[in-house]
Amino acid sequence: MDAVRVALLREVLAGTEWLGATRRFAGALRGSAVAHGGGLLLVGTREYEPWHLAAHLVDEAAWSGTPELAPTLVRHDARASDPAHLAVGLGRLAAARRGETLLVVSPEGPGAPLLERVHDVRRAGATVLALGCGEGELTAMAHERLVVPQGAELDLDTVQHLVSAAAGENTVPSARGRRRWRDRLSRLAESLTAPPPPRW
Repeated sequence: MDAVRVALLREVLAGTEWLGATRRFAGALRGSAVAHGGGLLLVGTREYEPWHLAAHLVDEAAWSGTPELAPTLVRHDARASDPAHLAVGLGRLAAARRGETLLVVSPEGPGAPLLERVHDVRRAGATVLALGCGEGELTAMAHERLVVPQGAELDLDTVQHLVSAAAGENTVPSARGRRRWRDRLSRLAESLTAPPPPRW
């Protein structure tokens, strides 16, 4: 879905809860990834692999100048012979640490093995975000969640488009505020370390 279609969809959804909900979730995603300098992991279930969302986040990262949004797609059936961007297996979750962000996309509740891995990721100090169709253990352990109920006006794929587009906007408050603070700090450091002006 291109930017024009996303803009049209937003017009159609004006006045509904979806615009605010997807922007809030995208702000949490961007804020977590940018604040910690990246380390965004994206995983789905064995039956549902969010490669489409991964591709959109890579595009948004490039267009917005926010490389921290480019995720590592973690796959259940990754093989060493796969291309590098598709060869990251579930073992990567065991290596997740504080400062990383894990986004779990699940049309239905993930199975017990994935839930156990997500629990370990959270216990290791990483931020967990959940995007899916149902309530359950995953949404209970997530720091931020966006639930897309079955039978809602929008399906999960459409919500992913809205989230990725909002995450790439340079107007997401949490990221913009941090960047302004960093810019001010950088300018202050430059002024303090600059040589004195010449005296004539």
